[in-house]
Amino acid sequence: MIVAATEGEAGILRNIRGIVNSGGWFEKGDCKIDTLVTGVGSVGTSWSLSKWFSVNEKPQLAINIGIAGSFKKDIAEGDVVVAVSDCFADAGIESGRGFLTLAEAGLEDPDRFPFRNGRIICDNRFVDLAAGKLRKVKAVTVNTASGTEETIARLVSKYDPDIETMEGAAFSYSCSCERVDYLALRSVSNIIGPRLKQKWNIPLALSALTRALEEFLMTNDL
Repeated sequence: MIVAATEGEAGILRNIRGIVNSGGWFEKGDCKIDTLVTGVGSVGTSWSLSKWFSVNEKPQLAINIGIAGSFKKDIAEGDVVVAVSDCFADAGIESGRGFLTLAEAGLEDPDRFPFRNGRIICDNRFVDLAAGKLRKVKAVTVNTASGTEETIARLVSKYDPDIETMEGAAFSYSCSCERVDYLALRSVSNIIGPRLKQKWNIPLALSALTRALEEFLMTNDL
């Protein structure tokens, strides 16, 4: 199962060699590949996955693909990475001590499944396969994409993240709760800074993501 926020991200599957379009799904040998476009953000991702899981047979693997922003200068535009942990970085409360996560505010157990110390950890065999070729990263998921120095500094100070997305933790949470093995592949479209979307290199990111997904699907026995 391939999960993406937008049609443009999901559409890269059509450019992968050896993938056959069978109308409502794709095929790779005797492997059936479903696609799900959720819409941007955690709410759409959670609802779409919940609905899909409720009426379909659970897949052997769910792969979240898409673009991401990078907090680290050594993770450049066009780099494809595999997320090994994620969290809902802006879910919490503001206080006189600054921003507190739900766990820090005493509203949630930081180790309640699927969390471990406040984060969702992805550590199945598919992650290990992908990590043989791709850099492992720590992700944060936000409802508002970072675009000011103040927000960026807060996230970096609190979480020391490598990348930011708007869907990753919702995908990881849903798959974990359904006991579905999952993998999150993200391609960097921009270095996170004051918002200047004209500097995002989305074509480069999608091209790199296509190559990385193709290599993963073609070289591993799924």
